[in-house]
Amino acid sequence: MIEVKDLHKSYGRQGKVNALNSISFTVDDGEIFGVIGPDGAGKSSLFRILASLILPDSGSAIMNGHDVVKDYRKIRQIIGYMPGRFSLYQDLSVEENLVFFATLFNTTVEENYHLIKDIYQQIEPFKKRRAGALSGGMKQKLALSCALIHKPEILILDEPTTGVDPVSRKEFWDMLGRLKEQGITILVSTAYMDEASRCDRIALIREGEFIASDTPQGIIDDYPEILWAVEGTGMSALLGELRAHDKVKSSFAFGDKIHITVEKSLQTEELKRYLANKKFNDVRIAPIAPTVEDCFMALTS
Repeated sequence: MIEVKDLHKSYGRQGKVNALNSISFTVDDGEIFGVIGPDGAGKSSLFRILASLILPDSGSAIMNGHDVVKDYRKIRQIIGYMPGRFSLYQDLSVEENLVFFATLFNTTVEENYHLIKDIYQQIEPFKKRRAGALSGGMKQKLALSCALIHKPEILILDEPTTGVDPVSRKEFWDMLGRLKEQGITILVSTAYMDEASRCDRIALIREGEFIASDTPQGIIDDYPEILWAVEGTGMSALLGELRAHDKVKSSFAFGDKIHITVEKSLQTEELKRYLANKKFNDVRIAPIAPTVEDCFMALTS
């Protein structure tokens, strides 16, 4: 179990850059807990504290009964940590990296091969290739294999899917699901809001603070706004006209659509007439269910 209470962290002279502000949460055994937020929100600072790599200014963090400050040596034995940037030895081969990390923890690849079998089998044909020559998806699988080879109780994964293609992202989350079934507690951060649904619970983080924490569906169920999707040509100009309407509360581009929140008194036909008067005649408007990203935008706008 992970127990974090009132964690603070700042950087710079006199702590002028506030990275974490009163972060508190718990993660149950065998749970996938996601920390979701944009770059610079504080995710990496939080995870580096939990991995005992940096010290908090104040507050406490307990990992399976061990304090990250007082018991840092024990912490490093029970966690597997995968930083956001690929940090294995690029001049070593795939096989050499794995053997090296197993040796660091006084174990062997053979002893814990069952833990990494599903993952490592996908890159084993390239085991003689230098790690630096691997694709993004293969690097990700190698890094996860190295983080698992000593049979950790807790996995800490800092933005593991950043810069990875969609197919590899899906494969990676499928792997995390199988690891969860083995009883491993997984703490993962991501800037991809669509990955939130793969977690048991999530926390939305912004500017060093958790602004919401619940199951993904629980956060969606708390969404308080009326949400419509608008489609049409000239998206940039269309977005501007929507933002100018006095009954449109917010509007953001989401791929090939614009998501808007509106006042209860506004009807879709009224908005269509307004846009037609602005020379947007092929507009399609429909109510939609919110996503976690819509919830994040509502909480931060």
